[in-house]
Amino acid sequence: RLHLVTWNVGTASPPPDVTSLLQLNSLGPTVDMYVIGLQEVNSRITNFLSDLAFDDPWSIFFMTVLSPLGYIKLSSVRMQGLLLLLFVKHVHLPFIRDIHTHYTRTGLYGYWGNKGGVTVRMSLYGHTVCFMNCHLPAHIENTEQRLDDFEKILEMQFEGENIPSTLDHDVLFCFGDLNFRIADYGIHFVRESINNKRYNLLWDKDQLNMAKKKEAFLQEFIEGPLQFKPTYKFDLYSDVYDTSEKKRKPAWTDRILWRVKNLCQHASKEGEFTEEEQTISVTLNNYISHMSYGISDHKPVTGTFGLELKPLVSHPLVTLNPEGEWSAEHDVLISYSAAPELPSSAWDWIGLFKVAFRHVNDYVTYAWVEDDEISSNKDSKQVYMSAAEIPDMGGEFLLCYYSNNLQSIVGISQPFQIQPNRTLIGKDLTQEENSWMQKPDNLASQDEF
Repeated sequence: RLHLVTWNVGTASPPPDVTSLLQLNSLGPTVDMYVIGLQEVNSRITNFLSDLAFDDPWSIFFMTVLSPLGYIKLSSVRMQGLLLLLFVKHVHLPFIRDIHTHYTRTGLYGYWGNKGGVTVRMSLYGHTVCFMNCHLPAHIENTEQRLDDFEKILEMQFEGENIPSTLDHDVLFCFGDLNFRIADYGIHFVRESINNKRYNLLWDKDQLNMAKKKEAFLQEFIEGPLQFKPTYKFDLYSDVYDTSEKKRKPAWTDRILWRVKNLCQHASKEGEFTEEEQTISVTLNNYISHMSYGISDHKPVTGTFGLELKPLVSHPLVTLNPEGEWSAEHDVLISYSAAPELPSSAWDWIGLFKVAFRHVNDYVTYAWVEDDEISSNKDSKQVYMSAAEIPDMGGEFLLCYYSNNLQSIVGISQPFQIQPNRTLIGKDLTQEENSWMQKPDNLASQDEF
């Protein structure tokens, strides 16, 4: 289950709450992966340079919301105002490999990335999946420029061997502020149609719908029905369309498209394809806008999808477990076994993470699999971790094996408890009691109040 968000945030800061945007109160199945594409993230030079060194406020915000729910930030890529974030449930981590990111500049002749696309691709249970967040040129008269830029972004090639081009992925999602407008009709007819919820009257004059009928590169893309109000342009913090002097005509600028490769290549004349060929399918569960968010002149749009996969990869490359009962009072052991096809490296490591960790670099401590190895046989190996690196307070943790060659987590343990260091905790409590007893009488009596 995949939940995809596209939102032009208009340089605003994150809102107080995104429960409805992420459907966190949904009674349906839990989301397995969140894909969040933002446009016009604050990209003033000072912000952009600081965000290169540290996570930007939007990334931190979504990590803070999602990590306690068992999601980690799998990948992110940013180009000026464009930001793409992927979060995934822990259980899927060992089956996501070959993650690569890329960006393509199109704005101002490619010198400044105010327009273009940012992309993340991966192998998901052995299937190639690609996500592309785009921001295309504005204004109703720039349809051809939008189409040219869209085609250029789709032709982007990833760096590295044996990585398919964008359109060669099994599934490709393209989304963002595509900036297509409603042609021909005047603003009064458009607004009247919207007020009466007769959106179908506007579909034929939507520039993207028109382009899909004549542009070959768009004809294999699918989109859900536009059964929500056009998402641009609103007065801030309202559901009222633009009342400024410009009075922009409403438009469905914010869109989510997808393309399934085997549908394009293996469909028979009847539009059916055999069970053997259908190794992956995509089902759109809902495609909606969220009118309650008013921090920018665009409303966010979400698509919730079911991805049905025949796993081509069904076993993790590494299985690992803590040996015995772990305590912060003594060195501990990790046992792991690796599949023969693991491209092991001297730079592989095993990290100790809190259960609600945010991303792969959010480890508490780690051990090198080669330098810290203490025993090895054909079935398993053992690595030690020093007690000095383990948090004295203990708690619930898990172990992850990180492959340097694959640049991803390829094994994850079940959560387990680490017992606290009773000696140090006892000392701390004793010191606190002594310091309280040694307070002057007047401070001790104030504390009693």
